[in-house]
Amino acid sequence: MDLDAVFLARLQFAFTVAFHIIFPSFTIGLAAFIATLLVRWRLTGEERFNRLARFWTKIFAVSFAMGVVSGIVLSYQFGTNWAGFSRATGNVLGPLIGYEVLTAFFLEASFLGILLFGWNRVSPNLHVLAAVLVAVGTSLSAFWILAANSWMHTPAGHIVRDGIAYPEDWLAIIFNPSFPYRFSHMFTAAYLTTSIVVLAVGARYLMQKRFEDEARTMVRMGLGMVAVLAPLQLVLGDLHGLNTKEYQPAKLAAMEGHYDSSKPADFLLFALPNAEKNGNAYEVKVPIPGLASFVITHDFKGTFKGLNDYRPEDRPPVTPVFFAFRVMVGLGMLMILMGSVGAFLWWRGTLFQSRAYLGLVQHAWPMGFIAILAGWWVTETGRQPWLATGILRTTDAVSPAITFNAVLTTLILFVVVYTVVFSMGVYYINRLIDKGPSGAAQKPPHGQPTRPLSAAEEATREAIIGAH
Repeated sequence: MDLDAVFLARLQFAFTVAFHIIFPSFTIGLAAFIATLLVRWRLTGEERFNRLARFWTKIFAVSFAMGVVSGIVLSYQFGTNWAGFSRATGNVLGPLIGYEVLTAFFLEASFLGILLFGWNRVSPNLHVLAAVLVAVGTSLSAFWILAANSWMHTPAGHIVRDGIAYPEDWLAIIFNPSFPYRFSHMFTAAYLTTSIVVLAVGARYLMQKRFEDEARTMVRMGLGMVAVLAPLQLVLGDLHGLNTKEYQPAKLAAMEGHYDSSKPADFLLFALPNAEKNGNAYEVKVPIPGLASFVITHDFKGTFKGLNDYRPEDRPPVTPVFFAFRVMVGLGMLMILMGSVGAFLWWRGTLFQSRAYLGLVQHAWPMGFIAILAGWWVTETGRQPWLATGILRTTDAVSPAITFNAVLTTLILFVVVYTVVFSMGVYYINRLIDKGPSGAAQKPPHGQPTRPLSAAEEATREAIIGAH
């Protein structure tokens, strides 16, 4: 691939959107987790749920702010770098993004202030309602963004005149052929990501013997979600793969490193795809003939389209799609293993005493984020050379006036600024985690009391010390 303005524009958008997606994927699940904690607090009256909700709301505020800031530049890039894309698809995608702002962002903005600053200022029921509506808002945001992005993969409900797409059927546009599969897959991934972070933080506290009451609650809730959602994600991924086979077969062929459609495909654990030679080098296969065909067609002797069925200019880049898919699937299998082992230990009653398991799990928090980035790499790179399938190629979407030096300069600035912002955000979130839930009892350092003593208790303590 030539290092030109088009490539740099793609790289710039890939960098900013990859940075941005980390935060919405976390806050979608975290908003629901906070709302669940507050609902349980109101139903049971147990203060540990209230303390945990306050604690995670602080982390949510930092993540939400970083997500908003990192996402602003994406809309500007549509105009500066991708004018052809805006012109060809703006009639469809513009309203979809507008619906996201009107129904989701306004809802979040309206009640986020109450969630963040309403502690002890509004009634508990209103505060719980605000948390629930913020969670609904983040889910609606995901709905509209995935609808718009899915339409770019599998356009429907439109007509094209003079290279410009015009809407005809909004229901067909929103619920385009890949949307139900991509939305359910991404939404589950967001909840999994948050659940693993919650589980990891709870395990970290248990290993440190701090905030043990709250830590057990986090481990139970996080592990319960992982044990259920990780296997469910495998099923959703399979359904998504079948949809990809029907509507984006070239992407599926790249995911599997499959070239020859005349014979069943083996499942490759590793290979080095060679597009020039139309094949792979150093293949390492699962020793079950036709396993990839069975996964995709549910028949060991089934066949599906290979990369040789497409002209070289109509194929996606094989190597990044091939490896990113294996990273995503590999992490998904580890999540299933983590959830299954944890559920078994929970059933045995030894979960909170298993330092080996908790010691590993406390470091598992990045798994969901890496899997999401790998999945988006598969999805977006696998769509190439199309930006909107069958409507607009990527090379035709770039702004005609952009220059190599201009895009390179802004790309460098974005990398520097985003690195600083990301580092500061992660540092501050880690400080919040180190501090822990306010008002929660933790292990006394050096024999000191776990909470501030009352005047009477302090007087008694001094009397005892003086007596000795």
